[in-house]
Amino acid sequence: MTDADLESLPVHHEWMVTAPGGFGDLLVGELRAAGGEAVEERTYGARCMASLETAYRMCLQSRIASRVLLVLARVPAATAEELYAGMLSVDWSGVLTPGATFAIDAKATASQLTHTQFITLKAKDAVVDQLRAARGERPNIDPLAPDLRLHVRLSKDVATIALDLAGEPLHRRGYRARGVAAPMKENLAAGLLLRSGWPAIAAEGGGFVDPLCGSGTLVIEAALIAADIAPGLLRQRFGFERWVLHDAPLWSQLRAEADAARARSPLAAGRIFGRDRDGQAVRAARENAERAGVAELIDLQPGELSQLMKPRQPTGLLLTNPPYGERLGEVESLRGLYSELGQVLRERYVGWKAGVFTGNPPLGKLLRIEARRTHSLHNGPLECKLLRFDVQPEHFHRDREPGRPPTVDAGAAERPGAQMFANRLRKNLVERRSWAARERVQCYRVYDADMPEYAFAIDWYGTTPAAACVQEYAAPRTVDAARAKTRREEVLAVLPEVLGLPVSQLYFRTRRPQSGSQQYTKVAEQHEYHTVEEGGLKFQVNFTDYLDTGLFLDHRPVRGWLRDWVREQREQLLANPGRRPVVRFLNLFAYTGAASVYAAAAGAQTTTIDLSHTYLDWARENFRVNGLDGPAHAFIHADCLQWVAEQANEARAAQSAGRTGGWDLIFLDPPTFSNSKRMQGTWDVQRDHVALVRDVAALLAPGGLLVFSTNATKFRLDTAALADLKLEDVSARSVPKDFARNARIHACFLIRQADAFPTL
Repeated sequence: MTDADLESLPVHHEWMVTAPGGFGDLLVGELRAAGGEAVEERTYGARCMASLETAYRMCLQSRIASRVLLVLARVPAATAEELYAGMLSVDWSGVLTPGATFAIDAKATASQLTHTQFITLKAKDAVVDQLRAARGERPNIDPLAPDLRLHVRLSKDVATIALDLAGEPLHRRGYRARGVAAPMKENLAAGLLLRSGWPAIAAEGGGFVDPLCGSGTLVIEAALIAADIAPGLLRQRFGFERWVLHDAPLWSQLRAEADAARARSPLAAGRIFGRDRDGQAVRAARENAERAGVAELIDLQPGELSQLMKPRQPTGLLLTNPPYGERLGEVESLRGLYSELGQVLRERYVGWKAGVFTGNPPLGKLLRIEARRTHSLHNGPLECKLLRFDVQPEHFHRDREPGRPPTVDAGAAERPGAQMFANRLRKNLVERRSWAARERVQCYRVYDADMPEYAFAIDWYGTTPAAACVQEYAAPRTVDAARAKTRREEVLAVLPEVLGLPVSQLYFRTRRPQSGSQQYTKVAEQHEYHTVEEGGLKFQVNFTDYLDTGLFLDHRPVRGWLRDWVREQREQLLANPGRRPVVRFLNLFAYTGAASVYAAAAGAQTTTIDLSHTYLDWARENFRVNGLDGPAHAFIHADCLQWVAEQANEARAAQSAGRTGGWDLIFLDPPTFSNSKRMQGTWDVQRDHVALVRDVAALLAPGGLLVFSTNATKFRLDTAALADLKLEDVSARSVPKDFARNARIHACFLIRQADAFPTL
């Protein structure tokens, strides 16, 4: 790099750094420690403004990052011609050295260009055409091992063009000689260690154990962290080494600093242990540790889990990634393994921290230790959970699992009140099951405080096996507590017989008015998910961990309307080839994304937004089980109120400039009230709905439709303040038959700016 080249590179530039999902906050911490400024967590990882030195440090030091991308330009890309012109606007001779090979990776979300191979081809043509005209020779493409890798990411018809400084993903440290089946990526392993608190434990002299270590990824990453060894020191090459603006002296200086830190490492042997019953896996782990330069720090031996000895250190971390089991037979065979692991922890590791990374969270219950924290993560495409434990007797197995009904006196079933309730429930079941069979409804309400003194809501879920979710409406203070307990016992005593279900398939909740941050608070950590069907689609539900199961049954008709409207719009588009070829759907306060699944199944391009990482992950899983996951569907973690306000300002500015766009269909189902710490201020749907509805309506495409719903029982739409919009109250039609007793379960409105409503 010449002095002139140095002067041409801004001191601070925009960088996008990617990382495995669920580790964004850890990545933000790494970026700030490396010198990044204006660091922001994003769905893909984080973005920041930073110097070249900071970017080099991330390539060398980051344990979490997958790629470090230098943003070269953002250009309009609604058409292939715009994308080509935008790529030509970059001076590629200032990026690619003569003779260097390159490759382009492309992604697209919420854009008119969706075919990634076509996007890659047009982007490549622009680079080749420009360099051939400037240098008189065609640069070479190498998709497998290029000297430089470029990224083109389309979002909302805007292309972000970036240079990948790493080249190969940063998780490829360079120490893996060979592995066993499905090894864990190195940066995922490092993220699990950081999330589990290993750096602090190591600094305090604690030990580390992986009793199911496989090819050794967790124990090797644990040693690298404890010994302060920069993971990038192990790599042979980086993409930026063939970059025109590569600063070789700066890179050499940073490597020398990392080498010096490694030489000063105080870590002694005898603190990090790996065991596995598979001798071949242990041999692979030893080879990998040797290549990583940490073999002398790790004790790797073959051994059965039951033979795991009591640790030498009084405190430490046991972290492991046991098998998941993808088929029923495999799952059954793993129950013993998880039970044995729990027994080892309870008997030999009291006082330690523990972490279990599993793709089958229900097996975690067999450990018989209450998880204090749970994190939703992914191992490749597989959704997993990191279960974190304090191995202390007070957290060991409790007699009654969360979500299960309490034990009641068997004699309660013979009381007159219990028999009256049973008769009413039987009558409801006969009628509802007949209706559900005709309508092909699998999940529905069978009782909703039909007898006011028995204030319960009971929902039937046609899972395999079937289950019932029983919710008791908390009695007001005016009701005697002993009388409320008696009625509860009477209901619970007769439910198994009337419903035809064993107690193990009954899930119990007490439902109280929720507000603020309590709305989405977990009530348990069972992580037991079941698959149900609705409208020919599949959804994951959870009967234990939250107040709601993940599927609002009262919105069943509305979800069907959304699908019908998308289909109708697509038919119109196919009949009129001159119009935009996709239907765009936006789901705000999306919860677990059920409405998005319906729209996607009808062919819409969807954007799903929620403030909860947990619910967005749940929504992604709902897409996956329906085979709908792909680049046409975006999931955004954001405060919906803030996001909508920002987007509405941009939309109004675009409309003032004569540009049109936006979403064809928007589903808006905000909370009734919230004072969540992650939101700006407080939210009250009655007080604040006018401003929100106006902002969301501004995001509609010409002729688009906003479906606005709320569960506020006393809600009144301010029609006077929204008089310039077309409004239709469809609340009565939107409440399904099984919720007819509670006609105010929700309110629903169709809102648009054009003249006519679609037929629903």
